[in-house]
Amino acid sequence: MKSALLAVVLVGTACAALSAQTAPAVNPAAAEAAKADSSIREAITAQADAWNRADVDTFMQTYEDSPDTTFIGMTLRKGYRPILERYKQSYTTAEQMGKLTFTDLDIRLLPGACGKAELALVTGKFHLERTAKGEAKKDDGIFSLVWRKGPKGWKIILDHTS
Repeated sequence: MKSALLAVVLVGTACAALSAQTAPAVNPAAAEAAKADSSIREAITAQADAWNRADVDTFMQTYEDSPDTTFIGMTLRKGYRPILERYKQSYTTAEQMGKLTFTDLDIRLLPGACGKAELALVTGKFHLERTAKGEAKKDDGIFSLVWRKGPKGWKIILDHTS
């Protein structure tokens, strides 16, 4: 009986040791970075989808609703509401909005004091395929965005598009 119990314990110990060697190590920081990257990419995809439906209000949901949110383009706009109004004034029809695509996305996470990603720098290119132009004449360009992780998830706090 003792030898059977000893054999079960030894086999169990060997299996545990073997599975510990073959199981991939879970790196919490890498898992959190992958989740942040995925969340930002999903938000950018949702943003393009909203634009392509001519839904500026939903497009703007990726921006932090704050008076400090900043957009730098041909002019500097500060505040969520002024940025929203600028989009609505510059793109008044679905034809003027056209189809938006983003390419060459690069996401770099920046850790805060506690070591967790609190900010992200996102760069890339945009292209508008459209049949009409309103105030906004540019169809292609580059952008850099600063995203902040807050209570409502990842949101854009600074957008520099040219």
